[in-house]
Amino acid sequence: MTVVDRATWQRLATEHEARADSLTAAHRERRVQGRSHPVADFLFVYYNNPPSRLRRWHPGPHIILAEAADEPIAMWRHFRTDPDGSVALDLDAFVEARGSTVRFVRELLSRTLSRPALTGCFGLHEWAMVYGVDQDEVRHKRWPLRLGSDGTDEVVRSHQLRCTHFDAVRFFTPQAIPLNAVQPTRDEQLDLEQPGCLHAGMDVYKWAFKLAPAVPGDLVLDAFELAAEIRVLDMRASPYDLRDLGLEPIAIETPEGKRHYVQAQRKFTARANGLRHRLLAVCDRILSGAGARQL
Repeated sequence: MTVVDRATWQRLATEHEARADSLTAAHRERRVQGRSHPVADFLFVYYNNPPSRLRRWHPGPHIILAEAADEPIAMWRHFRTDPDGSVALDLDAFVEARGSTVRFVRELLSRTLSRPALTGCFGLHEWAMVYGVDQDEVRHKRWPLRLGSDGTDEVVRSHQLRCTHFDAVRFFTPQAIPLNAVQPTRDEQLDLEQPGCLHAGMDVYKWAFKLAPAVPGDLVLDAFELAAEIRVLDMRASPYDLRDLGLEPIAIETPEGKRHYVQAQRKFTARANGLRHRLLAVCDRILSGAGARQL
């Protein structure tokens, strides 16, 4: 256990809040104005983790916050206050309530890291989500398909769909699902998740915040930043024309576009694996610390 003095942990919490506020400022402003953004709002809508929750700083396991009994964190779930006025995550209580989730995330991260990164999907999952439907039936109706409906369908037909991520494939159109090389199910997630999948890279953020308050705040924000950058690549390589939003298309139907996508994909894979290792270490600290409290 590491004891952090009051001045230090208050500074860390303030810095976290400022960083979170900066990352979510545009989204919060749009929400007040009643506007939406098809790219930047995705992390808040799909993952359902609001800015207010992202703003909460958590120290992580094995950290004791000195003189924190009078602070809001002392009242948060899974934290304990000791007689000396210090506050720390109650690992026994957390594991009792969330142990199965911790073990699942640990297994998923470990298996994902054990596999080679597969590239060559070229972000075609977004194309498969609009395959065989008219413009007025697509997910983002306000934004035109760059190649039109017929051109988009031809790109899908001329490539092999190789998506292994269940949460992407479940949004494929019924016409596109049989064209995919695999038919992933939720039960097969542990067997199919691989580090080159950019949606799996975005999901590192999901696993980080789902294990709050046991995951340190800086790791959650690092994962959020990566997910936001991946989302931009995802939509630049999508069939939508988002140039009015300042997003230049990556024409994955061309050799140059494919090279651009794979180069970015490999960089994001390396960053996501770094975050996976950090989150895996947190899972190990959680599970090893439960039942072994020493102050």
